Amino acid sequence: MTHDFRHLDLHPHLVQAVTELGYTTPTPIQAAVIPVMLAGQDVMGQAHTGTGKTAAFALPLLQRLGAPQRPGYVRALILVPTRELALQVTQAMLDYGRHQSIQVLAVYGGQPYSPQLRQLKQGVDVVVGTPGRLLDLMQRQALDLSKVSSVVLDEADEMLSMGFIEDIETILQSTPSHRQTALFSATLPPEIRRLADQYLHHPQSITIAQPQRTVATTAQRYYQVHAADKLAALTRLLEVEDVSSALIFTRTRVGTGELAAALSARGFPAEALSGDLSQASREQVLQRFRQHQITVLVATDVAARGLDIDGISHVINYDLPHDAEAYVHRIGRTGRAGKTGMAISLLTPKEQWRLRKIETYTKQKISPSTLPTETDIHAHREALLVERLSVWLRRGRCNRERELVTGLAQTGYDPVDIAAAALKLARAEEKQRPILPLSEPQDQQPRERKRVNAPGQRKNGRHRTGAAREPGMVQLTFSAGKAHGFRPNDVVGSIAAHADVPGHSIGAIRIQEEHTLVDVPKRFVARVLAKRPYTIRKRAITVDYA
Repeated sequence: MTHDFRHLDLHPHLVQAVTELGYTTPTPIQAAVIPVMLAGQDVMGQAHTGTGKTAAFALPLLQRLGAPQRPGYVRALILVPTRELALQVTQAMLDYGRHQSIQVLAVYGGQPYSPQLRQLKQGVDVVVGTPGRLLDLMQRQALDLSKVSSVVLDEADEMLSMGFIEDIETILQSTPSHRQTALFSATLPPEIRRLADQYLHHPQSITIAQPQRTVATTAQRYYQVHAADKLAALTRLLEVEDVSSALIFTRTRVGTGELAAALSARGFPAEALSGDLSQASREQVLQRFRQHQITVLVATDVAARGLDIDGISHVINYDLPHDAEAYVHRIGRTGRAGKTGMAISLLTPKEQWRLRKIETYTKQKISPSTLPTETDIHAHREALLVERLSVWLRRGRCNRERELVTGLAQTGYDPVDIAAAALKLARAEEKQRPILPLSEPQDQQPRERKRVNAPGQRKNGRHRTGAAREPGMVQLTFSAGKAHGFRPNDVVGSIAAHADVPGHSIGAIRIQEEHTLVDVPKRFVARVLAKRPYTIRKRAITVDYA
């Protein structure tokens, strides 16, 4: 059994570096991976974020690189899905290699090319990058991978979900066939296994079980609402919940901006964390969130990768994630450091199956709850107002205000009327927070609904007349499905881009083998159909009533 890093045959300067960083005992994945990589074998590791996998590949990679040689070419390549992870891995490499003087360069989109081109020309040992920017640099003939001896694919399943697999294959084909390759992924879907079979040489498979899937200090509950009522539901919850800071997840990049704008317009300070932001702008948004200048941060799973902020009181799934692991990853951002946290999910009636998958995966029940009524919200607002008044009355620091009241009373106004008028002024900001109506009482919606074929509906569940399962929605069909690599993001992104339809307004998406069913608000249907045919992933897609 490996008790500390000294027993892993690491060079003393690497052991010294990790010791200086405060680490003494390797994690299970580090103890398993480091000896294998030091022996020169390929690795396929299955491990989740937080298991210490960065050090697991960084330490043996640094040892195999040895002393700085400045040979004028890149010797190691690390592929990651996002710029946040690129920066994290780069910093980790520099921290672990602090006594080695290895040159490490992070390359990612959204940054100027000139600094990256200049550093590549001067010579670097390790490049950490996102697939898109790496390909751009290769096409500019600024990045030569023909002499790379080690390649690491980190969070391969995330790169798969972001559509990077073809880019990764192009990059791998530009590296020597005799390289050492290590692939790390939280999950191993068929496409990742195929990639490993094709590009790894007799890899050693290492799986690290995730001991705890959800945080015990995080309470979980859900509210069943119609898709069209999500904004109304969210604003009601933000009214009554004790929110110090909330991280809200939407399904699409377009949806983040729209939701943040809608919340800000209704008096809830919110900003969107989008992949379109420059690194400087992203850091500014995060700083405002950390300093509580904004209460709400709206993000997608991709934009939130690498986000590590303590003190988040609420994680809200405005849109449920497509898999249970993403749910666990989302809600893990609250309830940290012994503090309690709250995870809230807005669930449409037809998403019950997705909730059951999450419950099965986490081995925990998520409690159903009822949205606050208008009466509840008015009562809550008044209670807060009375509480604030009580605080000032106890403090007794209202001398100038008392003089103003006395002056008004001397002119003939009743002190009670003066107090009522003052409270009216104090409540003026509530007008910015209208209580949006709900289409029907949410507590009357059952958790399970027996499936009955509606008029005009076939037994297999497809509708003949474009009828959808929610009021005000029409079901359309896209001529692409699982067989074509079609994903929900493709649907939402194409409708939003082609027809200028708000991403968050799109309802259920059911991807079948050869086609995809999409619920679209009735008022947008003509606009969506007018933009036919669509082009998605260089493929012409027809859209029609289902």
